[in-house]
Amino acid sequence: MIRIESLRIELSGFTLQDIDLFIRDGEFFVLLGPTGAGKTLVLEAIAGVISVTSGRISIKGRDITGLQPEHRGIGIVYQDYALFPHLSVMQNINYGLRYHKVEPGASEKWVKSLMEQLGLVRLAQRSIKYLSGGEKQRVSLARALAVNPSVLLLDEPLSALDPNFREDIREVLKKLHQEVATTFLMVTHDFAEALFLGERTAVLNHGKIEQVGRISEVFRYPATPFVAEFVGMKNVFPAIFKDTKALVENVGLDLEVPAGIHKGQLAIRPEDIMIRKEKFSGNGMNVFQGKVLDVINRGPYHDVSVRIGDVIFSVMLSKNDLFELELHNEKDVYISIPASAIHVLKYQDIS
Repeated sequence: MIRIESLRIELSGFTLQDIDLFIRDGEFFVLLGPTGAGKTLVLEAIAGVISVTSGRISIKGRDITGLQPEHRGIGIVYQDYALFPHLSVMQNINYGLRYHKVEPGASEKWVKSLMEQLGLVRLAQRSIKYLSGGEKQRVSLARALAVNPSVLLLDEPLSALDPNFREDIREVLKKLHQEVATTFLMVTHDFAEALFLGERTAVLNHGKIEQVGRISEVFRYPATPFVAEFVGMKNVFPAIFKDTKALVENVGLDLEVPAGIHKGQLAIRPEDIMIRKEKFSGNGMNVFQGKVLDVINRGPYHDVSVRIGDVIFSVMLSKNDLFELELHNEKDVYISIPASAIHVLKYQDIS
């Protein structure tokens, strides 16, 4: 559906480097990465609002690399809504139709359907100035979809919303994707949004793609240390491997299967590490005695740092578990790491 081949964009101080992507027809695809990774540049190149240094972009087999934005058949939703404050809700939604050759009756029926799906019918004549953030984002979605685009680009559509509106619009996006015959391509730095909405993802870092795959696979099997940390594997360490053994500094770990490499890195999700007051054992478990260094309140959970030898492990605990364990700095504890939870990063050997 969307094919990006060797896309390169050179700007002062930043280069988007040789991006290759294929996004399937009707897919909800997510471009993930931190601020400054180059995600929005990819979106702007597809939309035609930024010049491409080299490479090719095609949609449904049609090369659109040199086309003007209005000839690409693309809708775009920005994080700041980009609505016209002097126009009503209905006028904003219909604005893009003047630039597209559409049958008036069909477009009117489609816009009415969209407004019903997005809960905008009662707001049709209201000024944009008197809408909430969630309502503005609904109008922005309706305007982008009014021209019935083959591709809908979403540039951080939830980041400007407060938590209540964010959850509401997230549900709207999921429902819309299921009901309209449109390919969705969303940019976000929030992995939780990607997990809820997307099917596949590409993770960008410093203008390069680090990994492409199904979101569940990227979450469980990150390809690089950057991706591992980005998806929440806070415990990423250089390691030396021998068969089913791993050595991190002076801490030895048993693996579930042979690593297959001599040097590399391993990663462990913080929620996969257990903490106990007393020593315990179990099949396939790596058990160590350590000392609590820090406890940080993250709202719904706590981050606990535990030193084992020369290695500091990050552990995620619920409030209930924290209170039950009565954890505090310098407290002696035991941690357990299942061998099955240790992920070996095989992207390269580290010499």
